[in-house]
Amino acid sequence: MSPQDLVDQALQEAARLDPQLGAFVTVDTEGARASAYRAARELADGVDRGPLHGVPVAIKDNVATAGLRTTMGSRHFADHVPTQDADCVARLRSAGAIILGKTTTHEFAYGPTGDRSANGAARNPYGTERMSGGSSGGSAVAVAAGIVPLALGTDTGGSVRIPAAYCGIVGLKPTQDAVPTDGVFPLSPSLDTVGALARTVDDCRLLWEALVGPRPGGPGAARQKHMTSRLRIGWIDPETLFPTDSAVTGAAHGTLDLLGPDAAQVDEVAMPADALLPVYSTIQGAEAFSVHADRMAAAPDLYDEEVLARLRDAARVGRADYYEALLVRRRARASLLDLLRRYDLLALPTVPIPAPFLEARTVPAAGGNVDVRTALLSLTSPWSIAGLPALTTPAGFVDGLPVGLQLVAPPGGEHLLLATAAALHHAECRLPIPPNPGLTGPVPRTPRTTATTPL
Repeated sequence: MSPQDLVDQALQEAARLDPQLGAFVTVDTEGARASAYRAARELADGVDRGPLHGVPVAIKDNVATAGLRTTMGSRHFADHVPTQDADCVARLRSAGAIILGKTTTHEFAYGPTGDRSANGAARNPYGTERMSGGSSGGSAVAVAAGIVPLALGTDTGGSVRIPAAYCGIVGLKPTQDAVPTDGVFPLSPSLDTVGALARTVDDCRLLWEALVGPRPGGPGAARQKHMTSRLRIGWIDPETLFPTDSAVTGAAHGTLDLLGPDAAQVDEVAMPADALLPVYSTIQGAEAFSVHADRMAAAPDLYDEEVLARLRDAARVGRADYYEALLVRRRARASLLDLLRRYDLLALPTVPIPAPFLEARTVPAAGGNVDVRTALLSLTSPWSIAGLPALTTPAGFVDGLPVGLQLVAPPGGEHLLLATAAALHHAECRLPIPPNPGLTGPVPRTPRTTATTPL
């Protein structure tokens, strides 16, 4: 397929599906077609920029794109058009990728539910009355629905991994500072990362390498090095972090077991750090309020009410509380790094519950009701606090909704995460796909191909 074929097909799918899903804020029809024409001319002239050359991708709407509206999901920036690409976008353009459009983000990326944005909620392709997860919900939905094969998101406490798990795709949060965040609107600068979302592990690797460059020796060498010896994996019981649906735990652990005893030794390990979600909330809240204080004073009416209320709560975080949280963060990171000296990877579910209904703020769990935001962040935020890379890969379905297995590696361990997930992915493709009530039919299982034949 030519770049023009790929872009035209993506535009057709966006026109067909996005009215039901709300994945996109802006679709750049003219710009994408012009870029496809240039990509095809380059290929005809013998210029091949790599495996993403001519492949359409989507970009979260808090990441700057030169000449293309970037709203941060907020009325504050409804007409904002950057003059310069974010660093990560410039890297994708250099790799030949074509920017199809900008995807829905929870307003200012400040929420894991994905249903608070000036342009409306991003809806789950497996049930449009369900949350996509956030804050990179639009990117996950666009990939899961087959509109684009690849998308960029941002992940501060789970904002790539949560929607990727809920939409049944692969999501990678890298090591802190592995990808520059220049040109990304900040939420919590000490925690923010740029992440990758894809329909397959191999596609995710191609997107990751476009962002940071290929590993010396090539991806095959990296996979062979990591997978020729038996992995040591520490399984963390999610109940020690948050009340977790037993079916979710079973699906995640069952997926991990597909590696088999010859490939991996799996031991149950204790979480070495104290509860980290309050630490995460303190750090994120204090830094988010610092970003928004002037804007809150000048134009509070332009915020979504729920987001504004959360920012006002964050304003109550004192300086002493913030610095204490930073000290706890440092100790927690040291404890987790010590555990990862004994194990190659850690594993646990990505989220403790299946995707809640849109607008839900409490759900039944553990004999009572639990806060949805707390639940969604409970299993992903510890690794953000520690600055560790983490990946979610599909782990089947609970009540007809996708759930994910989360793998965590030492700093710089992205290729180990991808290699391990690739070993699991061949088994995962045998899992049954349930009917999709939100669309005209089921979302098809993507053939296990690379991003060079994405659709």
